[in-house]
Amino acid sequence: MEELELKAMSNLLARRELLASFLGAPFLAAAGCSRNAPVLPPAGEIIGASASLGHRLRDGLKPVPAADRWQNAGIVIVGTGIAGLSAAWRLLRAGVEDFVVLELEPQPGGTSRSDRRGAFAYPWGAHYLPVPFQENRAMVTLLGEMGFLEGRDDEGEPIVGEQFLSRDPQERVFFEGRWHEGLYLHEGAEPADDRQWAEFQAQIERWAAWRDAHGRRAFVVPVAACSDDAEVTPFDRQSMADWLAQRGFDSPRLRWLVDYACRDDYGLTIEQTSAWAGLFYFVSRVRKPRAEAQPLMTWPEGNGRLVAHFYSKASARVKLGLAVSEVIPTDDGSGGVDVVAIDSAGKPAVGFHARQVIFAAPHFLAPYLIRSFRDERGESAAEFQYGSWMVANLFLKNRPANRGFHPAWDNVLYDSPSLGYVAATHQRGPEFGPTVWTYYYPLCDDNPRAARERLLAQDWSQWAEVTLSDLERAHPDLRPLVERLDVMRWGHAMIRPRPGFIWGAARRDEARAFRGVHFAHSDLSGVALFEEAFYHGLRAAEEVLTERGINFEPLV
Repeated sequence: MEELELKAMSNLLARRELLASFLGAPFLAAAGCSRNAPVLPPAGEIIGASASLGHRLRDGLKPVPAADRWQNAGIVIVGTGIAGLSAAWRLLRAGVEDFVVLELEPQPGGTSRSDRRGAFAYPWGAHYLPVPFQENRAMVTLLGEMGFLEGRDDEGEPIVGEQFLSRDPQERVFFEGRWHEGLYLHEGAEPADDRQWAEFQAQIERWAAWRDAHGRRAFVVPVAACSDDAEVTPFDRQSMADWLAQRGFDSPRLRWLVDYACRDDYGLTIEQTSAWAGLFYFVSRVRKPRAEAQPLMTWPEGNGRLVAHFYSKASARVKLGLAVSEVIPTDDGSGGVDVVAIDSAGKPAVGFHARQVIFAAPHFLAPYLIRSFRDERGESAAEFQYGSWMVANLFLKNRPANRGFHPAWDNVLYDSPSLGYVAATHQRGPEFGPTVWTYYYPLCDDNPRAARERLLAQDWSQWAEVTLSDLERAHPDLRPLVERLDVMRWGHAMIRPRPGFIWGAARRDEARAFRGVHFAHSDLSGVALFEEAFYHGLRAAEEVLTERGINFEPLV
């Protein structure tokens, strides 16, 4: 009996240490910690990604294919994230079909991938898309092709079908024991809070109206269309926290909202985020002063809906489970590029003789996979830093009780380091019955390597406990309702737009082609958005089309 009691005490201490590490000591002080063993769901597992093979490639695994394991391919696209799939989509629209797309994972999509279990589809990462401005012709073209558009308004802006827009209520926040409408806490605000909120909105409107001498906006999607005027770019040299402090914005409610925004889009706190990136979050989605931010499109599977569309066009040329181990620009004057790949099923390595490569994998892999790249451009590539995320999908047999404002699509906990959860069934309408919640937790450590180590050091049971402990502060009756909880650990989830990176030389330099290799990834924008990955996929594809002398109407 004494041995069992010691083991129980050890488990209790380990749980307290786990929750203090990921939810904070104030969480333990407020919530306490039961002496009973925590009840975990009866089923669940850690889903992809293939970290072990990826680490072997990073560490120098360089197999040589046998002579009969080589084939010709006009273009090799590395990676089936949004950038790689967008590049394939663009090539096909131009009538180019001699390409192959290689992907390490068994599913396409990268951090936009989704899944389905029974009647439910749900995301594993990106889960919404703002309606684009009319100037973003490429995005408008895509949405039109997918049947999402119903025409244009009087100003020429695209109109998206109501069924594809996030329905109301869209957002709520849990604060002091109750849910409140929206993300900014108006209830209980002091006059100083209201004044600062109005002044912050005035700043957003000012920059939404601002244009440089060439007519360019300060902040707009894609980043490539933003002004490089000296009135704007210095914001990148300071943190968002400093920008707020310099303007006297010390309202805890306002600072919380801005911090949430930075964690939501960048996996960084306001102290870690470039002020340029912080302003970009708010301004780039506002078409003009006094206009609401652009409405959000979403689907039960999140941006997996967009992945499925791209994949339906290019699937015949996509090879899943084939990890690129080396990209070798040839030195025989032909200008070609050889690509070697490893089959995740253990088959012998294969090789491709290509004319060009579109490298749409995360940019940190370039020095590891592209021969001679580290020696010639590795210093700039080292400036790219990545944040780590844990995403969990919870399968509920019924909805927990509600306190306060009605359930919404996006449900955020004010006092949590997580981003809360989105409900995959929200678009369907009913607020009862089975559902899937997707919970997001960014690891915002100052040291990205330490964050990845913390992410990967926790097993399924530990991440499940963090998730449930966090959510049950708003839903005390949650645990018995969870039938399954799956976890995805994203070690390099998104680029970190820390001060100095957006308008630094490294980001600009790394977008340049390298000896037949064209780069395409949202990393090259400094912000990890669907629209940025889409832009770079199209840009790289159009660079290849230009090299080939193919006539086309540019989309970017």
